[in-house]
Amino acid sequence: MRRISLIALMSLSVYVLADDTKKAPPPKIEAFTSADKAGPDFEIQGDYSGKAIGPGVTDVAQVIALGDNKFEVVLTRIGRDDQSTLLRATTERKDGRLVVENKEFRCSIEKGRMTINDSEKGLHILEHYVRQSPNLGLKPPAGAKVLFDGSSTDHWDKGQLVEGNLLHWGTTSKAKFNDCTIHVEFRLPFMPRARGQERANSGVYVQGRYEIQVLDSFGLEGKNNECGGIYQISAPKVNMCYPPLSWQTYDIDFTAARFDSASKKTADAMLTVRHNGVVIQDQVKLPNPTGGSLTKESAEPGPIYLQDHGDPVVFRNIWVLPKK
Repeated sequence: MRRISLIALMSLSVYVLADDTKKAPPPKIEAFTSADKAGPDFEIQGDYSGKAIGPGVTDVAQVIALGDNKFEVVLTRIGRDDQSTLLRATTERKDGRLVVENKEFRCSIEKGRMTINDSEKGLHILEHYVRQSPNLGLKPPAGAKVLFDGSSTDHWDKGQLVEGNLLHWGTTSKAKFNDCTIHVEFRLPFMPRARGQERANSGVYVQGRYEIQVLDSFGLEGKNNECGGIYQISAPKVNMCYPPLSWQTYDIDFTAARFDSASKKTADAMLTVRHNGVVIQDQVKLPNPTGGSLTKESAEPGPIYLQDHGDPVVFRNIWVLPKK
């Protein structure tokens, strides 16, 4: 009887396991690549700013879409020498309006305007505005190698054009580089229902070895696995990530690792990164390649790799200036 029961139990287990494999995959998270299809949540999310409310004191806010009429609101007060988070809360849009509050602040958002009732500073208004990188459209200097100008993907392995003149994610430059300056422009899709590493994930790999993370980190803390982070090595000094569907820029100054005649490393590679014109990584030493690297460290030059993480991140205006 025990043997029969055991066989029956094993058969049942195999049946259940087989049945589990037939479960439907989870629904694919929507990724919008144009504002006209992104829906009403896209219109509310973004940056809000207003006039000074005191000598050298200004309030700014970031409204982050979470899907299905839900949002996170972050209110920050910026002073002459510091800044502090006054409020961070989630809320739901009702009758076209968002309302969040705590003991000191009540914020109401409607039609592109945030009204703040502040127990200390009184009533003041923040308006919805759009930031733009000062380095957007930066032209390649003399001696630079233009890798992508929207006309073709000739300089890329597995390169694809999308939307007519943009570069599809998941491609590697044919040219390889050592010390250099790199300019890249990228646009994140709007994925309000996604969270964490599922939210518009890609990466710019210098030499195919060191990843500068690309992610929708708008309004987040700014960690080493978020936008502008050197993946798992260095968090950005400040989170400069714009809202999704904004064009953003990376300007990267790279010094390759050094090796002696016996192929022993004598100096780490080093990166300085400007995200949307602001220094977020300042001469950071890289002790090793980051996760997902294409090759091991060596004295050999390496390509620019635009990571394929399954999300429709697109690129344009990519050039590299080798250092002599």
